[in-house]
Amino acid sequence: MKIVVIGGGPGALYFAISAKVRDAGHDITVIERDPPGATYGWGVVYWDDLLDALYGNDAESARELRGASVLWQQQEVRLRGETAFYPGFGYSVGRAALLEILGRRAANLGVRIRYEENVDDLSGFRDADLIVAADGAGSRFRQQDEHFGTKLTNGSNPYIWLGTDRVFAKFLFDFRETPAGWVWCHAYPSSSGTSTFIVECQERTWNALGFGAMCRDDSTSVLEEIFSDVLKGRPLISESRGQPARWLRFTEVFNERWYHDNVVLLGDAAHTTHFTIGSGTRLAILDGIALAHSIFERADSLPHALDLYERRQRKPMYQTQAVARSSMAWYEHVDLYTDRDEVAFAAAMAARQGPLPPWCHQLHLLEQLAPVRAAHRCYETGRRFYLARRRGEPVRYSSFPGPRPSGAPAGTRPGARPRTGDLPAPEARSVAV
Repeated sequence: MKIVVIGGGPGALYFAISAKVRDAGHDITVIERDPPGATYGWGVVYWDDLLDALYGNDAESARELRGASVLWQQQEVRLRGETAFYPGFGYSVGRAALLEILGRRAANLGVRIRYEENVDDLSGFRDADLIVAADGAGSRFRQQDEHFGTKLTNGSNPYIWLGTDRVFAKFLFDFRETPAGWVWCHAYPSSSGTSTFIVECQERTWNALGFGAMCRDDSTSVLEEIFSDVLKGRPLISESRGQPARWLRFTEVFNERWYHDNVVLLGDAAHTTHFTIGSGTRLAILDGIALAHSIFERADSLPHALDLYERRQRKPMYQTQAVARSSMAWYEHVDLYTDRDEVAFAAAMAARQGPLPPWCHQLHLLEQLAPVRAAHRCYETGRRFYLARRRGEPVRYSSFPGPRPSGAPAGTRPGARPRTGDLPAPEARSVAV
């Protein structure tokens, strides 16, 4: 089958890998408008459920991805300088490193990747059996075809995606009250020597602080002052992909159909979920697996294969996007909860995606005790060890408590709680409590 993939993000590259490992006879070309190594954003977070899927689908790239990732095993929620703790165990990797790993693996499998090439329309690909539109939330090819039934909904909170060379050991949420209103950050390690630092606020706070009238350097300087103690004197890094970061408002993408004729949507072109549930890259990669597997299962009929892919992936997204909308709405009305102490505030964050059973609140209260947190980390370390061995992941000395033997590879500790299930039906997963 001759396949053209428009877009070179994680979902696009992983689809190409997944299709090739199932059938090396596929003729696959990935077309990316940017040069190699160029990417928006800083870090990507994921959990053991995605690692399970990656090892089961292509162990070669999974081992490289795991080797390039760092582990964090605690979430801190700070309100007015006071800290509450919540269990949270996950992995993170720099987006540039992720793309480099996937691009190299795809090329080794025989996928052609054409960088720095713009595609304005699909007329030049009439000989392709399948065209995969993986060109992001603003997909021009989706916009050109009304058959997808696209609906776009914009959130109200401005946010900006930054980086810093201050390396965080944990996933941190810090809520600051300014004379203009509340401003908060989502910060987590991205890769060796850097961290992701997302700043968000309500529209009225953004206007009152004058961000709309500021140049980008001034905006970054103001944020460095607001979060000076969090950053410990380190600067915020605005430039990514050769351009400075800019304030955005999240756009939810919903499509009634995910394919038309021989054009199929994948990743953000098909759906988006608010960044506060941390599932965008994960869902795009699972789309890639599901599309490749559907083509493999129904190699006799492309229309049936695309229908199978849509049934597997689109319908489960209703619930995932509902959870993401609830999370986004909570942050848009965060000032309704800031009159509480930090522990009660963190509990409200935990419940923002839907009601939780009473025992979850009791566990949250216990988690504020240092011995309980230490015991929980030990439990999660053992759990991660078991999961790593089960999927064939090499054991790293630095992935577990205790001193690191001389010459052992450096790294951080593990502890992501797995969520496994049927891969073609992805679940929402939150990076926040």
